[in-house]
Amino acid sequence: MANDWIIDVLADLRTFAGANGLNALAEQLDDAALVAAAELATRGECATDGAQFGIAHRSPLARPIA
Repeated sequence: MANDWIIDVLADLRTFAGANGLNALAEQLDDAALVAAAELATRGECATDGAQFGIAHRSPLARPIA
């Protein structure tokens, strides 16, 4: 969990971008945050579930097997 700080930084940048009309950048930062959360989750280093980004993040490795 030592690397969770990157999620916070991306969220702060996304908030700034959205507040300043940089909508395309805000969307890209959402994507970047998801990638970061997924990579940290696969390494067991992420405590977030994506809720702070307004999404329900689920790692591809966590899908139920049919």
